Amino acid sequence: MTEAKTGGPIAASGSDRSVARSGGAGHARAGAMMLQAVVASREDIGLRPVPRPPAPGLGEALVRSVLVGICGSDVHAAAGHHPFIDLPYRPGHEVVGVIEEVGPGVDGLAPGDRVVLEPNLYCGHCPQCRDGRYNICRELAVFGCQTPGGMADAFVVRADRLHHVPDEMTDRTAALIEPLATPVHAVRRAGVRPGDKVVVLGAGPIGLLVLVAARAAGAERVVVTDLLPEKLRRAGALGADETLATDDPRLAERAVAALGGPADVVFDCVARESTMAQAVELVDKGGTVVVVGVAAGPTAIPLHLVQDREITVIGSLMYVREDFAAAIELLLSGAVAADNLVTAVFPLEEVARAFAAAADPHQVKVLVSVAT
Repeated sequence: MTEAKTGGPIAASGSDRSVARSGGAGHARAGAMMLQAVVASREDIGLRPVPRPPAPGLGEALVRSVLVGICGSDVHAAAGHHPFIDLPYRPGHEVVGVIEEVGPGVDGLAPGDRVVLEPNLYCGHCPQCRDGRYNICRELAVFGCQTPGGMADAFVVRADRLHHVPDEMTDRTAALIEPLATPVHAVRRAGVRPGDKVVVLGAGPIGLLVLVAARAAGAERVVVTDLLPEKLRRAGALGADETLATDDPRLAERAVAALGGPADVVFDCVARESTMAQAVELVDKGGTVVVVGVAAGPTAIPLHLVQDREITVIGSLMYVREDFAAAIELLLSGAVAADNLVTAVFPLEEVARAFAAAADPHQVKVLVSVAT
């Protein structure tokens, strides 16, 4: 780890934390400090003392972080492989927290409310925003990716980026709202209908939740692929009709047999050249391939087959408010439980271990607990 005087991350001892949190939760007075996670590289992840956020301004809220998820984008960014996140960065876009203070002009939120963060920060005036597609805003920034995030004691954000957590929902379940909203959006973009045949490539957290969202939309048959047997077992437990090894030389044949025909929709949650080739091979003529995973860069696809078979290839980025609402309802319905996906929880002091665990393909969803 780099030393504190260099401005880089530092590991935090108990005494460090008492100094860094001298202001206490909810106190944003001048001079108060807190701890924030900083990722400089895969080998250099730690905590840095930073000033606590100032009092929230017009339309803003001050939130105390409680649980923060680490997603695949965070892991890719730490390894230097994310095309849209520069190092160093301050993570935390999957955040469950508690309102500490609200600024002027904020209605519907009050101190003590449990909330979950919707991290897309949009301009509100470009054509995409005016059309309700603010997830692809021309000036989009993602809280915790292009801005300092919520893997810290507290943060200030626009109040309209926060959603109430239902009283009957646990914090761990609430930590799945943001990850589930992305698959909900992807399934809605694909137009999955009752009776559809679906393939999901990749059984990480997003792939497993695409399975859940596709089932909720009425998909009749769902096949899930992955390299790891334990992930395939988890997909089976969540309702996949068939699970297949990604490197099975007869994957296409077996998937089509399990579905009773080619897929109407294939979700590529891996986004590599090999998985895009599989997606195009598996989807029916006139079908749809949805790119949900984040590719590391330019990726070749079998364009001659896309043209010849009139295959629709679409991208899916994040979500909008209606997807968050649908994700909350799905979780309340019991479609998936936190215990099905959350495989590890680390305290903020062990953020480096948390990132290492999240990079382990045998883990599913890793959370960081921020105790104040």
